[in-house]
Amino acid sequence: MTDWFTARGWQPRRHQRDMLDAARAGQHALLVAATGAGKTLSGFLPTLAELIERPAQGLHTLYISPLKALAVDVQRNLLTPIDEMGVSIRVETRTGDTPHDRKVRQRVRPPEILLTTPESLSLLLSYEDSLTMFAGLKTVVIDEVHAFATGKRGDLLALAMARLQRLAPDMRRVALSATVADPDGYRAWLAPDGDIDQVRLVRGEKGADPDIAILLPEGRVPWAGHSGVYAIPQVMAEIETHRTTIVFCNTRGLAELVFQQLWKANEMKLPIGVHHGSLSLEARRKAEQAMADGKLRALVATASLDLGVDWGDVDCVIQMGAPKGSSRLLQRIGRANHRLDESSEAVLVPGNRFEYLEARAALDAVEQGELDPDVFRPGALDVLAQHVMACACAAPFDAAQMLQEVRAALPYSALEQDVFDRVLSFIADGGYSLRAYDKFKRLTKGQDGLWRVTRPAFIAQHRLNAGIIVEAPMLDVRFKNGRRLGKVEEAFGSQLSPGDTFFFAGLSLEVDRVELTDLIVHASSKQARYVSYMGARLAITSTLADRVRVFLHDRSQWRRFPDDVREWLEMQELRSAIPAPKQLLVETFPHEGKHHMVAYSFEGWNAHQSLGMLITRRMEAMGLKPLGFVANDYALAVYGLEKITDPAALFSPDILEHEFVEWVQQSALLKRAFREVAIIGGLVERQHPGKKKSGRQVTFSTDLIYDVLRKYEPDHLLLKAAWADARARMTDVGRLAHLLDTAADTMLHVDLARVSPMAVPVLIMIGREKTPQGSGEDALLIEAESIAAEAMRLD
Repeated sequence: MTDWFTARGWQPRRHQRDMLDAARAGQHALLVAATGAGKTLSGFLPTLAELIERPAQGLHTLYISPLKALAVDVQRNLLTPIDEMGVSIRVETRTGDTPHDRKVRQRVRPPEILLTTPESLSLLLSYEDSLTMFAGLKTVVIDEVHAFATGKRGDLLALAMARLQRLAPDMRRVALSATVADPDGYRAWLAPDGDIDQVRLVRGEKGADPDIAILLPEGRVPWAGHSGVYAIPQVMAEIETHRTTIVFCNTRGLAELVFQQLWKANEMKLPIGVHHGSLSLEARRKAEQAMADGKLRALVATASLDLGVDWGDVDCVIQMGAPKGSSRLLQRIGRANHRLDESSEAVLVPGNRFEYLEARAALDAVEQGELDPDVFRPGALDVLAQHVMACACAAPFDAAQMLQEVRAALPYSALEQDVFDRVLSFIADGGYSLRAYDKFKRLTKGQDGLWRVTRPAFIAQHRLNAGIIVEAPMLDVRFKNGRRLGKVEEAFGSQLSPGDTFFFAGLSLEVDRVELTDLIVHASSKQARYVSYMGARLAITSTLADRVRVFLHDRSQWRRFPDDVREWLEMQELRSAIPAPKQLLVETFPHEGKHHMVAYSFEGWNAHQSLGMLITRRMEAMGLKPLGFVANDYALAVYGLEKITDPAALFSPDILEHEFVEWVQQSALLKRAFREVAIIGGLVERQHPGKKKSGRQVTFSTDLIYDVLRKYEPDHLLLKAAWADARARMTDVGRLAHLLDTAADTMLHVDLARVSPMAVPVLIMIGREKTPQGSGEDALLIEAESIAAEAMRLD
């Protein structure tokens, strides 16, 4: 292996030697190193060294990646050094796309190195031969560990590692990442029994600083918008002057829009592709191969390419709209050059004035090495249920030994005996309310005290339906007569209750009911209250939000901003107020015959969207006649027919105890959360042998079970899990609770005669939501300039 490095004119980097030392000492290891530092090769070097020195048959190393594409890319890159070293080491991938005959052969005659995903590993562990297949396993390498360790996929992987450690007690654990803010948190997650002293932390060399620029438009920074499409001609110019560019967008819809706009501006007819999760596998693979072959000058992509795919010819990354987090920005910047000693070149294209501040905050955070915090939480119980069922499919188990094994995984280290017993009872018969039905009797306890699968059909059912990623379904928006208007994201539609009104396709629609996968509506003359603004979106991280607050308050920073952004803030200070970093500024003012309240809380779009729902309900109860609300990452604007004289009454913490609970129970939100945990927990199957259930059939099944449990067993394990999901993931309730807890002590209420400069970006959104997609842009621009002129007047 040393000869191979020498032949290439390379020297192993310090962190690569440290990884070899850790392996020789039998230590687990976490490598934190910049993109381009050879992280993946560092993870494999001990394996290559061991297999060269002591050739062995059977599975030696398991490599786990968050993405199928990354596993395929690593295989391609790993085969080159193996071939050049002239050693006989088989490297294969195993994902959902691997042909069945190869999967069968891999279990009988596994390669020395197997590249897979957490879900495919979990499936492997459900087979009887997993007990022998993994018995000789020496190393597990987890790449891009930050991408899933803190979520449900991380829960599944932590449980899988605990099982592997029991099958192969001497197995080493290795994790790799470029963006880890809390190394000790990841060391604990990686370690058996959470003992961080067992995991050596290896840090890579710093590498060259990235070269990041904020693109300023040929004119002025826009008042509103979040796409950055105003800068398409300049983005096209960047593409023309670089070898290969990746253009990152925060949503799939935006990626399609930017792709279309670039083609319109592509006078040189340069080859440009698009890549996102809604595209077919064939389309994504085609784009990936074209990039690998150097056939594309640009690729428009979403988070589907955030991670590790190595295309050496990429020399520029462009971020359309604000990055929303410093860790995400650093990860995306790393896709350029992919070489440690050369600066990665990146361009940020902010969509509006607040996003300019956010882009500047992200740039400063990257320069100062500040990453977004990693939040570890207790493991999800639906994931635990799926894992225990997988283990049962492989072999009968003793409950006490299984609990001990599960507790060796950090997310479940504090799992109480009674909770585990409830999980086991749920898998065994569905729980108290469902135990009369044979279809839920999956496990039986034998006279030997061991739990085993009741009949083989349940094993086949588990393997067909296992997995953590549940596709986000859409709701069809329909009139009562069946006419279909289009689709909205279920995450938005499930929050609506009968009588709620929202804008869609330029119409004000009132909800009649939510049934299965349909949102039944009728056209209404009422002012629409809710908006379907781009559906689910990435929210600004608390780290970047805090930096934006400091920018606003620290006048010495303003000289760094473009003239129009600085003038905007100076006029805001003159006409209203600039909030201090810990202060909640609330403005009230009349505009176009309505009374408006704008709260600048910087808690992110998800929290603001939920708060808007709750506050309008409270306003209704207080007789304030709300008409609607709009939200972005920085502010929430509520408007109605009556003036709000006491905003503090709308922000009291008890809103989470009263309006929040009522809202969740009346809306379909909890049902949708239950659908996901029921699928993951194995209560409802997505597929039967030879056929797949439609989304409508799955929803119908889970809704029936949900209604039974709500009535007869309200404390059922999965109902509790659904509540946890609904609170934590769908509403960003942690940030919402913090906002409400501090509002009374930090609120600064300013009553104005007219709209303020800082309110302009969020107020323009009201006009945008009333306009059918693709029409009326000129009218919106005129409206934006009109509102801005009113806000920026001195008198």
